[in-house]
Amino acid sequence: MQHINEQQLESDVAYRFGYVSGFVGFGEADIKAIHGAAPALAPLVPAIVDAVYNQLFSYDCTKRHFVPRQHGYEGDVPENMEDLTQDHEMIQFRKKHLGAYLVKLVTAPYDENLVKYLDMVGKMHTVHAGSKNLIVPLVQMNALMGFVADALNNIIFGLGLDRDTEIATIRAFSKLLWIQNDLITRHYQA
Repeated sequence: MQHINEQQLESDVAYRFGYVSGFVGFGEADIKAIHGAAPALAPLVPAIVDAVYNQLFSYDCTKRHFVPRQHGYEGDVPENMEDLTQDHEMIQFRKKHLGAYLVKLVTAPYDENLVKYLDMVGKMHTVHAGSKNLIVPLVQMNALMGFVADALNNIIFGLGLDRDTEIATIRAFSKLLWIQNDLITRHYQA
């Protein structure tokens, strides 16, 4: 039986990542599968990003979060939700960030820097970082992660991979997205 310092889980993101990764069985074989999918997934990133934004713009409760100024964005801000289109400069800025995130998932080494990055992805959507005017409720983050997981599964099923590679890739991304989800939800705790 492994001993886990539960207080350290809350204060040390690398320790937390190690624990959750070990618990769900995310390891080197999974990282290899994710990195192995990079050549097939990289050209599809723009389509994945567009699908995510189509979904986000399909609901007022998710679209409304794109009206306030985004952290790091310096351009014009729409006055209201009706003025916000997917070709708006601020949405292009956000799409670029989502695309970079997806590329990083399939290309970056799974090291301390990536763990900090994944943790910041969660933190940016809360009052703890990013724009103080932009707080995305946890239910919407969970819905988004579910959508992304299904979209990735659908894409992977369509890549024509041999069955063993397909299974390994689906399982690897599933574990990774659960880890990402943990690094999101941790910032919503009181």
